[in-house]
Amino acid sequence: MTESAWDDIGMSRTLERAKQWARAVKRDVAALWIAGRDPRTPLAAKVVALAVVAYALSPVDLIPDVIPVLGYLDDLIIVPLGIMLAIRLIPDELLAEFRARAAAAPRRPASVAGLTAVLVIWAGALGLLAFWLL
Repeated sequence: MTESAWDDIGMSRTLERAKQWARAVKRDVAALWIAGRDPRTPLAAKVVALAVVAYALSPVDLIPDVIPVLGYLDDLIIVPLGIMLAIRLIPDELLAEFRARAAAAPRRPASVAGLTAVLVIWAGALGLLAFWLL
């Protein structure tokens, strides 16, 4: 095989792994949404899960994606780290059940709370900036 063919194979494997990772993240966000509403979930896990889900499903990012590099840090680092923390706090048998329910769900949940929280943070930051400038 030529070097170009090996590069194509490596690139397609990398792309496939990235797609699998993205599907797993989406499934886990939905599973955390379910966990946050389930009475069997420990309180600490609920708080972390609901905070991560609210932010992950919010249509507005804390750091807008138009900002080079920094705009994607929340999507690539903050959200996955929050998911990992929440997953560690949920008992394994519950997490398996929540993941199965999330995989079977017909659509992804939306977060009005996440949108509200991000908008409040931005409004507060803009208010502080205006106060400081005046």
